[in-house]
Amino acid sequence: MNPARYAARRLAVGILQIAGVACLVFLMAESLPGDAAVVLAGDQPDPTRIAQIRAGLGLDRPLADRFAAWASGIVLGDFGTSLVSGRPVTEIMLDALAPTAVLAGLTVLLLVPLSILLGVAAALREGSRLDRALTAASTALYAVPEFALAIMLVAVFGVALAWLPPTGLGGLTAAALVLPVSVLLVRPVCSTGRLVRSAMIDVLASPYVRHARRLGLSWFAHALPNALAPAVQHLARTVDWLLGGVIVVEAVFVVPGLGSTLADAVGQRDLPVLQGLALLFAATTVLVNLLADVAVLRLAPRA
Repeated sequence: MNPARYAARRLAVGILQIAGVACLVFLMAESLPGDAAVVLAGDQPDPTRIAQIRAGLGLDRPLADRFAAWASGIVLGDFGTSLVSGRPVTEIMLDALAPTAVLAGLTVLLLVPLSILLGVAAALREGSRLDRALTAASTALYAVPEFALAIMLVAVFGVALAWLPPTGLGGLTAAALVLPVSVLLVRPVCSTGRLVRSAMIDVLASPYVRHARRLGLSWFAHALPNALAPAVQHLARTVDWLLGGVIVVEAVFVVPGLGSTLADAVGQRDLPVLQGLALLFAATTVLVNLLADVAVLRLAPRA
């Protein structure tokens, strides 16, 4: 299969998926309880003021008109203006993107080598004490929810021992990143490492690897890409999971990223910000899965 043609076809499907998500996001955001105009009017809203705010924000227009204006703006790269702060949604997302990108980027950067190292080490020593210890540890750690692990690490290393900053309020320094990245890293390393182990064991038992061993050839270089093919697809799903996990981590560690911005937008019923972030997450999911599928096609064309 031609990778370029395959990528183009998947990209076309992805664009349709994003368009469908845009429609769903708009309708679901509109169905949220509450009224943004009431929130903006203050603690003792006056009906006249509420009506003025609704007219100024265009909330009194028909649903179809508001959707058409919103969708046409997205095509031009305009996600609208925040109902609460009055700032452009694109500016808000860009400001919040850096902390989230740092957390997710470091997590993925550490996840790949750690998962491969642990998975391959366990597979090459199948049934050994190392294999059993890694399997038991990964199973136990995977069962711990992110918020519970985050609170435990903050209580131990941030408060009791005071070795690391318990929050990111002082800035995302190297020390402040240790705890949130560790929380984001634990479950993906456990799941991806076990997948690499399982795939590597299957590949090592395959006829072509056994034949390469008999001939004294470098069998490992041929075995590893085939063992990594399913792990690459799982890595794409892990990145999807990170988009949700980062919301919990940013809330616990007070990191002003996309997750915190999304939580604030839901609480304040800031629909343009909520819709823009949902579309950003959807586009990220489509793009990551596209890249993963193309990578699998390159690693193992028959996968």
